[in-house]
Amino acid sequence: MRNVLIRVATLATAAAALVAPSAPSAASAAQHLSFRPLSYNTNGYNWGGYAATGSGFTSVSASWTEANATCNSTNDLYAPWVGIDGYGSSSVEQTGVATDCSSGHAVHQAWYEMYPAAPVYLSTSSYPVAAGDRISASVNYTGSNHYALKLVNSSRGWTYSTTKTLSAARTSAEVIIESPTGAYPNFGTLNFTSALVNGQALGNFGPTALDPSNGAYEARTSALSGGTSFSDTYLRE
Repeated sequence: MRNVLIRVATLATAAAALVAPSAPSAASAAQHLSFRPLSYNTNGYNWGGYAATGSGFTSVSASWTEANATCNSTNDLYAPWVGIDGYGSSSVEQTGVATDCSSGHAVHQAWYEMYPAAPVYLSTSSYPVAAGDRISASVNYTGSNHYALKLVNSSRGWTYSTTKTLSAARTSAEVIIESPTGAYPNFGTLNFTSALVNGQALGNFGPTALDPSNGAYEARTSALSGGTSFSDTYLRE
């Protein structure tokens, strides 16, 4: 992907372990933007959270409560996610929930992405998400370039799993908030818990803390608590 924001014309068809999701709703898929590696963000960066670096990462997972976001503009878009790669590499294997304001109000939609392929948004009717829902996400490398991605909404009783193939470096693992547009809605404070990498506390890997910035800080990432919990707090439009 070029180092500019690109609107993607179509979304790939989801190959899911459960029933394949239907086409994304017009409201929450309108942005059609990829959640990209950190190196592709040229004006500051749009990532907040923690990135562990090294080699041979095989798993990452975390949980959060979906924030009650207030839109500042129709350009606002952000997502909490977990993933492998993306910090210093050109691919990302990731899954989370996007909050899109392109319709004029916050719309939450579960998604996954095997970047550089386009993100795949899950059906909002089959896999609904709302503010206050408890979300758990994981990405696991299972060998032979295969990745198992899983999202669980325990508040609404659904689980989505899919396995995808990608040749990737596996040189980082992340628990992140990101805005592909560079414009965050006011999400207040989002708390990540149970953040694990390779089955161990995220803090065991000496991860790098990231604050989203486009010339001024947009959100602040807290210190790790117990090696597995932290928060991101909205600061500005």
